[in-house]
Amino acid sequence: LELSNKNAKEYRFNSLKQREHTNPQEFRLTVLEELRKAIGLKELPTHIECFDNSNIQGTNPVASCVVFRDGEPSKKDYRKFKIKTVIGANDYASMKEVVRRRYLRMQEENTSFPNLIIADGGVGQMEAIRQIVEDELHLNIPIAGLVKNDKHRTNELLFGFPPQSIGLKVTDDTFKFLAQVQDEVHRFAIAFHRKKRSKSQIKSELDEVKGIGEQSKNLLIKHFKSLKRAKEADFIELENLL
Repeated sequence: LELSNKNAKEYRFNSLKQREHTNPQEFRLTVLEELRKAIGLKELPTHIECFDNSNIQGTNPVASCVVFRDGEPSKKDYRKFKIKTVIGANDYASMKEVVRRRYLRMQEENTSFPNLIIADGGVGQMEAIRQIVEDELHLNIPIAGLVKNDKHRTNELLFGFPPQSIGLKVTDDTFKFLAQVQDEVHRFAIAFHRKKRSKSQIKSELDEVKGIGEQSKNLLIKHFKSLKRAKEADFIELENLL
């Protein structure tokens, strides 16, 4: 019996892997169906949206939303947000602002809402989203949370209120898909934050130099590529450039 059970599991694993390569669309739908069953959704989560915040000690706070349709990233639907109403590092307040802006906009444009919202975080992030989605906007959208371990790897799926841990193994294809979603939203948020932070650093340091206007600043950035190289340039090179 143990050997038969082991053989059946291996056959299923190999069958799924073969389907992943020969019929990727069918494989993605199978993964979504397993996710639906695992958390008890009524509908297949063909439209998933995941949110993440990014800041360093409260500076240049931003957030991102990535969208997966039929199990694939839909990059044309990705959205970036500059935090406008929150001062300092307050992840929960930032999450509320972004979720409110996202779904108010969708209400105004009369576009379809996701089948599932995922928070890049645990109970606190989920509750912040729930307060906006359910209490404020009166929308009925399932909310899940993804928690990472000390090694910053996805290791737990939360669902429901109060949130409960869903018993998915990290080796399951469904769990790997969720880890992909979390990695993607984190990557997107970090990239936007770095870009915004880089622009603010260049702006603040060059703007403090007396006599440097917008045109001169653009020339310096274009020519030297970095502030470090501009600072190390000799007077003659700067004079010829400007």
